[in-house]
Amino acid sequence: MGARHTDVFRVGQTVVVAEVEDNGSGIAEGHMGRVFDPFFTTKPAGKGTGLGLAVCKSIISLHGGTLSIENRSQGGARARLLLRSVRSA
Repeated sequence: MGARHTDVFRVGQTVVVAEVEDNGSGIAEGHMGRVFDPFFTTKPAGKGTGLGLAVCKSIISLHGGTLSIENRSQGGARARLLLRSVRSA
């Protein structure tokens, strides 16, 4: 699932956390390790390129953040975005 949060952030650092959840069927365990792979998709040919999550993760990483996805115990999935908080003086 990418970098561990402790690899990116230091103790005491302020972060912004955004979570997005759905209540669908979740992500098949066999697909979980590939959701951030460029061009990985479960859609039929011609119905999607599979670039969305790969691009999102890359943009977030370039800004020093992390993006992770997990299945929720009650069904559906959760995406969690963590970014460093930058406060202007």
